[in-house]
Amino acid sequence: MMDRMHEMYEDRGYCYFAVELLKTGEFVWLIGLSWKTFKADFTPCVDIGWRLDKRFWNQGYASEGAKRCLVFVSGSGISEVLSLASIGNHTSVEVMKKIGMSYWKDFQQRDLTYKPDISTLHLYWISL
Repeated sequence: MMDRMHEMYEDRGYCYFAVELLKTGEFVWLIGLSWKTFKADFTPCVDIGWRLDKRFWNQGYASEGAKRCLVFVSGSGISEVLSLASIGNHTSVEVMKKIGMSYWKDFQQRDLTYKPDISTLHLYWISL
C-alpha cells in the first residue's frame, strides 16, 4: 500500500498520509486524499478519507487531519473533493459534516456487492 501511496503522491501530489501523534510518535494510521476511478457517475474524483486505529477514535484526529488535507489541496486546481462512507458509519459521516461537506446522495458501490453490509455508501462533497 505504501508503494501505491508513494506513486499516487508522485503522480497527483496527494495521497493517504501516515499520521503519528506529535507528543509520542504513536502511529495513528492514515488520513488523506485519493484518486478514485471505480465505475460510477461521479468518478473519476478526488476522495478524502481516514483510517484510524480504534484507540484514536473520537478524539478529533480525523477532523483535524481532514481539514488540513483540504487546506493542502486548496489552490491546487482541485475544485471539489468527495468522501464516501458505508451506511451505518455514523462516525465518518460526522467527520464529513465537521469539515464542511454536504450530503449528495447514497449509491451502490458495485465493487463491494460481495459485501452487502457495506456496499451501499453515503456520498458527501465539498467545493474548494
